[in-house]
Amino acid sequence: MSTVPSTTTKRSSSYDTAPRVRVPDSADACVQGWDAITERLRTTMQSGGVLAVECYAGVHERAVIDAMVGGLNPYRVIHTAVAMKSEAEIDALVEPFNGGDDPVFGRMNDLTLDQFFDEDKLRALKNEVDGMQGGALILVVGVGARLIAEDGVLVYADLARWEAQLRMRRGEIANLGTDNHSLKWSLQYKRAYFTDWRVCDRFKKPLIRTLDYLLDTNDPAAPKLLDGDAYRRGLAHAVTRPFRVVPFFDPAPWGGQWLKENLDLDREAKNIGWGFDCVPEENSLLLGFGGATVEVPSINLVFDQPERLLGNSVYSRFGAEFPIRFDFLDTIQGGHLSFQVHPLTEYIREHFGMDYTQDESYYMLEAVEGACVYLGVKTGCDKHAMKADLEAAQRGEKEFDADKYANKWPAKKHDHFLIPAGTVHCSGEGGMVLEISATPYIFTFKMWDWGRLGLDGKPRPINIERGVDNIQWGRDTEWTRDQLINVVQPVAEGRGWREERTGLHDSEFIETRRHWFTETVPHDTGGNLNVLNLVEGDEVVVESPSGAFEPYVIHYAETFIVPAAVGAYTIRPHGPSVGKRCATVKAYVRG
Repeated sequence: MSTVPSTTTKRSSSYDTAPRVRVPDSADACVQGWDAITERLRTTMQSGGVLAVECYAGVHERAVIDAMVGGLNPYRVIHTAVAMKSEAEIDALVEPFNGGDDPVFGRMNDLTLDQFFDEDKLRALKNEVDGMQGGALILVVGVGARLIAEDGVLVYADLARWEAQLRMRRGEIANLGTDNHSLKWSLQYKRAYFTDWRVCDRFKKPLIRTLDYLLDTNDPAAPKLLDGDAYRRGLAHAVTRPFRVVPFFDPAPWGGQWLKENLDLDREAKNIGWGFDCVPEENSLLLGFGGATVEVPSINLVFDQPERLLGNSVYSRFGAEFPIRFDFLDTIQGGHLSFQVHPLTEYIREHFGMDYTQDESYYMLEAVEGACVYLGVKTGCDKHAMKADLEAAQRGEKEFDADKYANKWPAKKHDHFLIPAGTVHCSGEGGMVLEISATPYIFTFKMWDWGRLGLDGKPRPINIERGVDNIQWGRDTEWTRDQLINVVQPVAEGRGWREERTGLHDSEFIETRRHWFTETVPHDTGGNLNVLNLVEGDEVVVESPSGAFEPYVIHYAETFIVPAAVGAYTIRPHGPSVGKRCATVKAYVRG
């Protein structure tokens, strides 16, 4: 078994991989297993009527139908797939937004779910359901069930995007309205990212307020049915206190060993490169109802409680989106990330339909001797020569000499490298990076991948032309040193604590603050979403000065969210960290 180099700090496995929000007074709100689920629904539907089971893209609809039919014995069963347009028509519908042959990028759009359905077939089924008389039970299941059954009891069968991705990798599911199970999973993901998930999210948002039951289908072996009112109470309760979403981890061609060793992850994994500790678009939120734990997409909290979670100013600027992302990049005993750049705001808007881009920063959570970060072009860099060398490397004629064109900076623990869009960069080997960024994480232009293959044994997509078009060539050695590396400014201090501004760059909309402390630190959201990570110390506790929420214990490297509605809160060393120095990094959207 591999070991982490001794120059990093060996940590305990107190990192919580399954944090949950316990919802008070809701012990009987949830039942588990198909027998209990259908028994609960049979009681609800004892007088007959219409039961609509709306499904998110990626739910195993046939398994839901089989379980419901076996437990409810309905008079009529309608699978929504029979009313959809032909696969050729749906392909034509999404093609303008699917990027053609581009293996990574498509375009955001305003497609709606009804556009995936044949109008005549949909109308005929709606008329059939509306015309049903007497006490018969009519079951409608699938994506778009609510389009057919506009009235009646509504069950929403939901699925986290991360689970949907795993199902794509296993070849279990197809894209919305298609039978493309055999399509390469990365292409399925692209289509889901740009079309399926956007369409289903638009349809889901208003249904959260009206659904009668939520059906958790993330674990096919343990489905759970949650009362709709209890579900909404759980979402409302989550924004009254600090909380964490469920992290997920993934290997990478450059992945390292620190996350696996220190967070007690799968020791059989070859490596862990990515740790997605706060990406609410894809993470889950665990809600505890008595002894039951229900897994829901954490984006649902953004949809249902946007003002209380994000704050009025952030909500008015971004809408019901979570604009801050925290994740881990582990290259300790791994390799360099790709040599890359993120698109400028005007470029991402024009080419991909996004309103903001991926400005980011690398905070060094850990670093071994020799760790480095590539950042900014070297003074005097010849743009045309660099592009020619990148293209030659892509053709396999030579290795690209990144050191010739880009600055290679030494990196140590607690260094902070700021990376506004348009800046060439790469996390080098030997670092455990806490990446703090804006949310559009898919939009990275890789220009050089060090001549290696992806995990599938094939070269990863390279975008030299797009990358070069977005590089800000004035961000040279001197500019980068002065503007982007450890730009620390004292802000405030008190008994046993001090606050520093560590970035991000003035061109970015995220502000980051670091607090060093051995005593209690006062914080206040000021009506603005806060996201924090414990970057030094084993354990701290987050508390409400007024007792508005229960004390919340946080461990090293854990990212946590403090909703805007929380207001005042404090953080102090706890347990083994009492009397020792701790540090948090906090991010929020600038006013």
